[in-house]
Amino acid sequence: MDKQSTDVVIVGAGASGLAFAWRLASLQPEISIKVIERGDFVDQRNAPSLNNDWEIALLRRFHGNPNIRRGDADYPVEDSDTPIKPSFFNAVGGSTIRWGAHFPRFRPSDFSVKSQDGVARDWPISYQDLENYMDINDEKMGVSGLAGDPGNPCRAERPHPPLGLCEGSSKLARAANRLGWHWWPADAAIISTDRPGGGRQACNNCGPCGMGCPRHARASADIAYLEDVLALGVNVETRSVVSHIQISGGKAHSIDIIDKNGIKKNIVCRELILAGNALSTNVLLQSSEGWNNSKLGKGLMLHPTAIVTGIFAEELHSYTGPFATSLVSQEFYETHPERDFVRGFQLQALRSQGPLSTALGGYGKSVSWGRGHAKIFEQSFAKSMSLTVTCEDLPEDINRIEINSEKRDRFDMPIAKMSYRLSENTKKMIGFGVDRASDWLAKAGAHKINVTKLSEQAGFHLMGTASMGEAGDGCVTGDDGRVHGLENVTIIDASVFVTASPVNPTSTLQALALRAADLMHHRLAQC
Repeated sequence: MDKQSTDVVIVGAGASGLAFAWRLASLQPEISIKVIERGDFVDQRNAPSLNNDWEIALLRRFHGNPNIRRGDADYPVEDSDTPIKPSFFNAVGGSTIRWGAHFPRFRPSDFSVKSQDGVARDWPISYQDLENYMDINDEKMGVSGLAGDPGNPCRAERPHPPLGLCEGSSKLARAANRLGWHWWPADAAIISTDRPGGGRQACNNCGPCGMGCPRHARASADIAYLEDVLALGVNVETRSVVSHIQISGGKAHSIDIIDKNGIKKNIVCRELILAGNALSTNVLLQSSEGWNNSKLGKGLMLHPTAIVTGIFAEELHSYTGPFATSLVSQEFYETHPERDFVRGFQLQALRSQGPLSTALGGYGKSVSWGRGHAKIFEQSFAKSMSLTVTCEDLPEDINRIEINSEKRDRFDMPIAKMSYRLSENTKKMIGFGVDRASDWLAKAGAHKINVTKLSEQAGFHLMGTASMGEAGDGCVTGDDGRVHGLENVTIIDASVFVTASPVNPTSTLQALALRAADLMHHRLAQC
């Protein structure tokens, strides 16, 4: 076996891994850093959205579910025991290659739900601990948005103005005003104005932005961080699989990898950073002997999502523009004493889909096959707007990631098993949220409303399973992501989340990674 050594190994070149690598290499250019990525580089200048068959790519090789996509970099996930299927992408840039770039922050209250609502646990850190890192990350990613949202803390102006509303989302905004509900233009990791240097051009509202952006308007971790990471001398090794962590004496001494040529290597490191996702991190730790924590893998949180679609009589041209970054309402974000559930949800506007996806049913399966299909399609295409009911999930031990040692992947590694079920609290929240979304669309003028009570392919926010906190409280990691009982292993993916919030995790996730890099810099500087 080929032997190598480096100071720091980062497993995963996604949203957190590249942000961490940039920050640590900037602070300590003298140390050696190697990033190991299972996937490959993606040429977004030649994204599938440039071709007429882009919707086929979205349904096949760029599908969110690895069990459907089955690419060379993918690993199988046993998901028969969950109604919500996993969704992530293996590549340099990680799942930000395959995302809508909706970029909200957690609220301050999201870090103290135990104190506020008597459920779950409080985070060991606060919003204020992350605020500066969120600002740094907003600039790196290139965030568009509007200051002044009364539902969130005061903050600096975004680097770019908001993307603007389409005709359909304008209808929703006017209807929210009549209902007296909160709404605000969505924060987006998509630039609305050109960036200096010519590398990133403003969004042109072409529409199909879920598979890469030829203009580099829509940020992904590779677009935002990779060039600087490489310039700082960080080595990014792609198409390489980490198969095992060598652990003894409360320390990870090295990792075993299989490189793109099938050669097995052993890499000795001072510090090991796990930056994959709740699935891959758990497979690695649970299958590596020499350390154990009974809470590892437990407390999986997702964002259970319903989709409510309104069909309008008039043409809205709602297929144009970024599909997930129009406007949001956080009217029902917090616990309310008159509701029979705790915590809350966000209502997020979705523009309509392309012609193929619409013909196959679209959001809400509003277009059926058989007699009358063409007429229903004509009545639906470009005439719909949808609202997601994105629910906050609470951590429960029954929801978990385990390994199935009886089933192995092509690298002879055990596969992940995802077990999840909706809580009664979530079921009540979804029902209430669907009713409110229906009210909103009806007020906006929709003459027909279709409901998907639970989006099956919405497992794109994998959180928890190695949550932060004190070791004595049964937590897996400290407030810096350091694994209790392993002196040189740090987790910086969303496994460390204590609670889920009702909003997308990437902004908060990357801020945690930047903060962890600062804390590691201080630790290494003292050695």
